[in-house]
Amino acid sequence: MSELLKNHIKLHFVVFIYGFTAILGKLITLPAAEMVWYRMLIAFVALGLFLKYRKRSIAYPPRAIWQMLGVGLVVAFHWITFFHAVKISNVSVTLGCLASTTLFTSILEPIIVKRRIIWVEVIIGLIIILGLYLIFQFEFRYKWGIITALTSAFLAGLFTVLNKTFINKYNPVAISFYEMGSGFAGISIFLLLSGRFSSGFVAPMPMDWLWLMVLGIVCTAYAYVVSIDVMKVLSAYSVVLTINMEPVYGIVMAYFIFKDSEYMSAGFYIGTTVILSAVILYPFILRMLNKRVQVV
Repeated sequence: MSELLKNHIKLHFVVFIYGFTAILGKLITLPAAEMVWYRMLIAFVALGLFLKYRKRSIAYPPRAIWQMLGVGLVVAFHWITFFHAVKISNVSVTLGCLASTTLFTSILEPIIVKRRIIWVEVIIGLIIILGLYLIFQFEFRYKWGIITALTSAFLAGLFTVLNKTFINKYNPVAISFYEMGSGFAGISIFLLLSGRFSSGFVAPMPMDWLWLMVLGIVCTAYAYVVSIDVMKVLSAYSVVLTINMEPVYGIVMAYFIFKDSEYMSAGFYIGTTVILSAVILYPFILRMLNKRVQVV
């Protein structure tokens, strides 16, 4: 099995895990900020124990560490907006809009990584905008959920591209350790300054602890490390493109778990189909163009 195929298989397994994340966000009764606070704390501890067990060094240049800490704050804000979108709309709307991460990545990666713009990626991004327009038009009652989910999608594209700049230099577990720690610290400061620690901090319900452990260890510590590790072989755009299959898994699982609360209009499903079709067709279009260039 080629290295490329191995990494694609690992990534698709992670995407399936990610598909369950939004469902956990709805099952856990905590507000979004508190949920992400616990999520990043559990992931930070789990990654720290793993690094200690494997005796891996995390001694990197100060500039690199500060950059990782900065990305950790972006990740924290991405997850807060993601779970808040789930709370104020539903799983289907949030995951449908999250597919726009592809568009944001097609714009951000050439700017940050300093590579040429691939116009096929931009065209795919415009098709995704069409799909989002169909979703927005028919599901306007969820407008704030859609806007929040799109903000989350932009942040997802941003931290994915930024992580691409680290992966060839540093251990993916160490990168994740620093980022989880930074996000946890950032949310802690926010909760402290807003007074939520002293008043209004919501404690998890008994079942919440089970879901938080799954969210923190399986859906975060494990999945996040693998999603970074595969970028040794795959581009940031390829990773984001594959992760856009998350709505397929998530929406199907959410429909069977939450039933009627996930039932949407026909326009939503048409828009989501347009988005996912663009995502699936991209590799085939790119392959056809590459063959044409080789022939010429």
